[in-house]
Amino acid sequence: MEKINLICVSCPKGCTLDVRREGDTIVSVEAGCKRGVTYAHQELFDPRRMVASTVKVIDGLHPLVPVATSDPFPKPQIPQLLQALREVQVHAPVKIGQVIIPSVLGTDVDVIASRDMPEEQAASI
Repeated sequence: MEKINLICVSCPKGCTLDVRREGDTIVSVEAGCKRGVTYAHQELFDPRRMVASTVKVIDGLHPLVPVATSDPFPKPQIPQLLQALREVQVHAPVKIGQVIIPSVLGTDVDVIASRDMPEEQAASI
């Protein structure tokens, strides 16, 4: 039986969870509430994280626009996500909430713009 200690982040309390598991089965979760049990299972078998980054903007006021995943993204695939984001270019204008990459890497998670990016204005002479 394997013993793992986790800090639950389901709420601001931050309970320390003592998790005992055998293979793919969680035997017990000590300390914490029902949300802690759900969190422990998610963290051990399908860890996910919110990802924030930037993508290149063509003809934008700034060269990059911040983006984020619409939902937590599978942690093991984050390096591939970041590589995909390095290859993306969008044309200005970009609106906050605009989907930049739908269903990224075959997941049910979209990458969305997290701010507006207007077009670059031509300088007046």
